[in-house]
Amino acid sequence: MQEFSFDIPLQPIEDEITIAAGVKLFMLRTDLNHPYFGGNKFFKLKYNLEEARKRKKEAIVTFGGAFSNHIAATAVAGKVYGFKTIGIIRGDETGDLNPTLKFAMEQGMELHFVSREIYKLKENFDFIDKAQFSKSTILQINNSFIIPEGGANSLGIKGCSEIGNYITIPYDVICCPCGTGTTLAGIILSLDVAQKALGFQVLKGENYLQNEVDKWLHEFSSAYKSWSINEDYHFGGYAKRTPQLIAFVEEFERLHNIPLDFVYTSKMMFGIYDLMQKNHFQKGQTVIAVHTGGLQGNAGFKIKSKD
Repeated sequence: MQEFSFDIPLQPIEDEITIAAGVKLFMLRTDLNHPYFGGNKFFKLKYNLEEARKRKKEAIVTFGGAFSNHIAATAVAGKVYGFKTIGIIRGDETGDLNPTLKFAMEQGMELHFVSREIYKLKENFDFIDKAQFSKSTILQINNSFIIPEGGANSLGIKGCSEIGNYITIPYDVICCPCGTGTTLAGIILSLDVAQKALGFQVLKGENYLQNEVDKWLHEFSSAYKSWSINEDYHFGGYAKRTPQLIAFVEEFERLHNIPLDFVYTSKMMFGIYDLMQKNHFQKGQTVIAVHTGGLQGNAGFKIKSKD
């Protein structure tokens, strides 16, 4: 199994707002840990791929939307580690492939498009009959390793529990964006008693991720950890954005030379800045913001802007 050794920069973020709030803000740049499957995706896939190799599987099957970071990352990881990859894509195939799916195919991923109704059955593998896959693909699925959408399983959480190993300074609060709760659950497991984790939910659904993270934590440990999920900064739902969010992203990149993706990290950073201005954090606290990558997905917003 190929191993990667890298340092993840911990970048200080200082501007008028952080100074006024008296907060020492740092960004953990996991987006820089690998050129193609960096960010939290590396951590989510790490132990899944190891398990697939232990079981002597030849193919990886996974799931995602048309602009899924997970699909792109799994395609690259499969190529690097020597697995065939099959992506089950939510939605009908429409003409030319978008940059994400084109990239996945270039890495050798076999794509299969299914309706949104069938896609909802993805955790019940009876969906294979309804999806009308080719015989060869069905055989590969039966002899392959299944990774859930977004890498959301106990192996993904185990990998994400290692994110904190790259933080080289004492800190009080660690923040991350949440789509499935996998990354947050892993981070919570790595906390010291005095530290707190704060997740920023990027999709609608009251208490949805709260319940998911609770479920994961009960599977791993009953030890008390301090954590919470903020549901106030989803900007209308998953992959939704507003002129206010766009302006924030542009200004943040201008000030700090750090690109943000519109689905995940931008919403977390907007939330952190808004909370700093509301004195949510105590003066003198050190806050870590985890950049979870996903920048490839920004190409999808450029395409939609042209439509």
